[in-house]
This record gives sequence, C-alpha cells and structure tokens, in this order.
Amino acid sequence: MITFTSAEQITVSRAKAFWRREGKSVTNRVMLALAIASLPAMALAQSPRSPAPSYCFDLSRVVDLAVTKERFASIAGRPRQGDFRETTLRLPDWKDCSLYGATTYTCDSAEMESAAEAEKARAAMLDQVKSCLGAGWIEAAERSSPNYVVLHDKARPVAITLSTDQTDSKKHVVRLTVFVRRN
Repeated sequence: MITFTSAEQITVSRAKAFWRREGKSVTNRVMLALAIASLPAMALAQSPRSPAPSYCFDLSRVVDLAVTKERFASIAGRPRQGDFRETTLRLPDWKDCSLYGATTYTCDSAEMESAAEAEKARAAMLDQVKSCLGAGWIEAAERSSPNYVVLHDKARPVAITLSTDQTDSKKHVVRLTVFVRRN
C-alpha cells in the first residue's frame, strides 16, 4: 500500500479538483495520472523536515503553460494598466499575481519591513522553488546578481527570476517571475 504525506495528498486533491473543474478529456486524465505517478519522486527530493510549499503544484502548472503554444492565454483574466492582465491562476501564499504580455507570469510575496528580511526570504524561496521543480532547473549565475537570481530549465525554454523590490509604500517583497526564454 502506498501512503502519501499531507503535502502529496494536497497536491493530488488539487490536481483532481482542477481536472473535474475543467471537465477535461481522457488525454488530460492520463496527464493527471502521470503527475500523480511523479509524486513519490518529488517526495524523495524533499527533506523530511520541510513539507512542500503550498504553491508547488500551481507553480509547476504555470511553468508547463509557459511552453505551450497558447502560453498563458488559458489563465488570462481582465486587463490591467499597461500590458498587464489579471490571472485566474494565483499561487497560494503569493499576492498580486498577474500576466505581462503573452510570455510573462509574476507574483509578489507578502510585504516585509526591511531589505535584509527580503533577501533572507529570497534565499529561502529559491530553495523552495528548486525543490518544487526538480533537478532539471539550474541557476544561471551569469544572468544573476546580488538582487536577483535566475533559474532556467535545462530541457525547456522557460526561466524563473526571484528578485527583491521595494513597493510604493516602502515595504519590501520578493518577486517571482516565470518567463519564456528567447535564446
């Protein structure tokens, strides 16, 4: 008998709910089965002390959408100012998730009081994102700086940046950006 951790059970439940809500075909159910089959591998990659962040499943969905022909069209919501749009797929524990153009998805962390606190949070979130997405993701040191880090998928033309920023209210956030690489 296979037993799942609570994080894995949550992931399976979210996957089932998504496919029921979307009313997808048999092909998509096969994709769901493949996603569920990968759970034991995800569990082995995680430390027994730290459960997977609540946003792992949805972050994986965002990354998968980035490399489809439609990009983020299926999760595009109402227009915002400029070339921004609302998104119907918000990462749990993140805020102000939106789309920019056809190839960029972005979310901010909760606000923090200091830049040092945001830097510490960025480092922790980097480890979380790496554990969510697996070994195929590597840091692109040549594209990173002290204020942001770039991760890219070795197999697909998609990348993620984690950066720190200051809001208009002088608070600090970590910004997660998923985008399609051009090169």
